[in-house]
Order: sequence, then C-alpha cells, then structure tokens
Amino acid sequence: MNVREIELPGIGKKFEVITKSKDKIVVIIHDDGRRDIYYFDQDDYEEAIASTTFDDAEARQIAAIIGGMTYAPKALETIEMAFDELVIEWFKVQDGSEAADQTIGQLDIRQSYEVNIVAIIKQKNHKEIHTPGPETLLEEGDTVIVSGQRMQVKMFVKEVLTRRDG
Repeated sequence: MNVREIELPGIGKKFEVITKSKDKIVVIIHDDGRRDIYYFDQDDYEEAIASTTFDDAEARQIAAIIGGMTYAPKALETIEMAFDELVIEWFKVQDGSEAADQTIGQLDIRQSYEVNIVAIIKQKNHKEIHTPGPETLLEEGDTVIVSGQRMQVKMFVKEVLTRRDG
C-alpha cells in the first residue's frame, strides 16, 4: 500500500492511498474534525466515483470498525502479530468447544499445547482479566488472547476453542 500525505493550509491534511489491488482512496481531514473520503475509478485516478463525509465521532467509529476493534468476522477472527514463529492471537471461545465452561487448569493448556493465555475479555461484562490463573473459567463467547509458537497456537485454537461437531 502506498500512502502520500499532503498538507492543505487552512483546510487540514490530505491522504492519498493506493492499495495493493490498485484502488485509490483519498481522505481529507479538515481542521474542524470533518473527514471526506473519496473513491476513484481504477482506470482514471482523477475521477472520483463515490464520496462521503463523516463528522469526528462518526470517523472514529468507522476507524474502530475497519480496524477490527468492535467486531472480527469469524473467518478473520484472529489477529496475529508475528515475531519469527511467536504469535499472539485473539480468538473467541466457540459454543460447544472443549474450552466452554472449563478452567484453564482443567484444560492443562500449558503442558498439552505449550501456549499461554495472556488475557481474557469476558463476554458477559467485558471485564479484562490479565494473566489469568489456572482457576479462571472460560465461557462461550469469551475472547482469549493466546501466545506461543505458531503451530501450537493453531492446534490449541482448533482442538480447544473451536466448536466440536457432534
């Protein structure tokens, strides 16, 4: 992705973005907080074919949605940060999974999968539990943040957090 930032004196800033798929998007952030977004024809980068304007609150909400802060689709539910083979993934405890209604200790996660649960966000009250202990109960819908080697994390997610069919 190619991003070009341009100062617009008396107006704000303009960001021109060319995506990997060759789409051109322009975002103008006005000094008063307004954001204009323009989408351009791939065959003519001078021809905007769609545009919209957001106030500051709307723009921040859209940014949170696009950034995955409010919802992660099932197919893209994991956010992965890689450091060589070390990964950190966020995954929801699915309905009918082995982890549902089990404690971390009962699942013997560290010994069986060589991964660590570094935090949990409870679905019921959105409470964040940092460095949860073996007595911490996992429930359907909880978001579990897991760290470990890529293959062990994938195996743990598949075998423990994913719904078991029949």
